[in-house]
Amino acid sequence: MGTVTFGVSIAVPEPHGSLLQERRAGFGDAAAHGIPTHVTLLPPTEVDEADLPAVDAHLTEVAAAGRPFPMRLSGTGTFRPLSPVVYVRVVAGAEACTRLQQRIREASGPLARELLFPYHPHVTVAHGIEEAAMDRAFEELADYEAEWPCTGFALYEQGADSVWRKLREYTFGGPVVPVQPGHAEVCAPRVPQ
Repeated sequence: MGTVTFGVSIAVPEPHGSLLQERRAGFGDAAAHGIPTHVTLLPPTEVDEADLPAVDAHLTEVAAAGRPFPMRLSGTGTFRPLSPVVYVRVVAGAEACTRLQQRIREASGPLARELLFPYHPHVTVAHGIEEAAMDRAFEELADYEAEWPCTGFALYEQGADSVWRKLREYTFGGPVVPVQPGHAEVCAPRVPQ
């Protein structure tokens, strides 16, 4: 057995996911069609194939302790000049995403790892393309809005062709919490103490 590259993310649902993926491709990002539109919880991480059962058990446990929360995207941001990325901002659900990714990467789990940059939930819409195209992505999606109840996350594997494919979905254990108007962060996953 060898290693596989996994990622864990929250999928941006339809019609928003396809729309943002098409916009990303339209800005000239060649990777757009190999990467489903998402909010990352675990960046690409190399894992021994033999550890897949432990990864699955860990993610099942994290999801069972989680509780659905409202997600809302609004406007754009960028990591430039540090990193050549333009993204759509997560304005509701960011705290919940932060807690969730911490549980997924916990030191005692099979997906323990350090991050290269501090965690910042976002939806990438341009990465590593010409500056003019990055500027266009930033400007053209500045008024973008989307909202949905996040009810879980998924495990993805990156193939030899660099395409990310969903292996399994994990659904949260609690009821959906409705969006509260005017609240940027209204709830977070339950985390056992």
